[in-house]
Amino acid sequence: MRGTERAEVLTRRVRVVVIGAGQAGLSSAYYLARRGLAPHREVVVLDANPAPGGAWLHRWPSLTFDAAHALHSLPGFPLERPDPKEPASAVVNRYYGAYEREFALPVVRPVSVLRVEPDDADRPDRGGAGPLRVTTTGGTWIADVVVNATGTWDRPYWPYYRGQDVFAGRQLHTHDFRSAAEFAGQRVLVVGGGTSAVQFLLQLAEAGATTVWSTRRPPGFTRRAFDPEWGREVEAEVTARTGAGLPPASVVSVTGLPLTPQYQAGIDAGILVSRGPLAELREHSAVLADGSEERVDAVLWSTGFRAALDHLAPLHLREPGGGIRTDGVRVARDPRLLLVGYGASASTLGASRAGRAAALAALDRLRGLAPGTGATGTLD
Repeated sequence: MRGTERAEVLTRRVRVVVIGAGQAGLSSAYYLARRGLAPHREVVVLDANPAPGGAWLHRWPSLTFDAAHALHSLPGFPLERPDPKEPASAVVNRYYGAYEREFALPVVRPVSVLRVEPDDADRPDRGGAGPLRVTTTGGTWIADVVVNATGTWDRPYWPYYRGQDVFAGRQLHTHDFRSAAEFAGQRVLVVGGGTSAVQFLLQLAEAGATTVWSTRRPPGFTRRAFDPEWGREVEAEVTARTGAGLPPASVVSVTGLPLTPQYQAGIDAGILVSRGPLAELREHSAVLADGSEERVDAVLWSTGFRAALDHLAPLHLREPGGGIRTDGVRVARDPRLLLVGYGASASTLGASRAGRAAALAALDRLRGLAPGTGATGTLD
């Protein structure tokens, strides 16, 4: 069967299940298909979204393509330059959809993965050699290898501050932001030091809101060019953490904020100037760590996301440091599981490379389990 297939409530046996149809998941599926794994019969991609686009499908309409983080092409199918003012969500939905059709990728949607666990037949004495059971809202898949590509969008991080429960105004997370126009004439506290916070502050100011910016540390604006050398240093730093079993650090703590002309203008206008850490919220105000108090009508928590891995809890993958220890895309505690879109592969460029690495690792394991799987061709 070609293209997208409707989910059915049944149990199926495949060689590889890919969870997530974002950049990392589609890249993994592409390389697995190039090596000859039969769509739906040997490999399947499970996606919780109702349409192509991954997390981009949910981005706020005002996030245009030119304002979004750089989107790199998927392997074998270059992204043509769209209208820079078109919403990024529409661009990616169209591009990912065309990609799935072009390569007849075996995407099943919408199904949410509830848990991944050893199959009933996987006895402890087999040392994790048995298959994995993937239970979803649309049925169950049994697979020799699971490639997890669920990203972070489904796990917005809400920090705790005293007074959150008594604040009378609106509170929302980046995850739920739709339009700056909703806040015209209001006083808005934006909490967070990443790119999203900076973009929200500029949009809110343009829409007629008065903003207050709170960050735990001084904003990390940098004039350094985001060149390949910089990229290698960032990837090495992130890889060192995940290799040690520590949770990935926030993006901005590793990359910094590029000091673009637009951002410099925002600094000069007093919009992109942090007031420092937040101390507490009161019914109609926010108190900063320096003791100053500002009346605010709404709080926008631009405080990032965490890896969406709750469905992997039955596999007991966490290290004492709180993260999942990985060697590239391989998970130290379970060779049946590969993580892409995690750590260094969370960027769109890293995700495509990780997809290729995951396909190689998956095929290597399949060969070890059952020589002669039928996989052919190259990954070039």
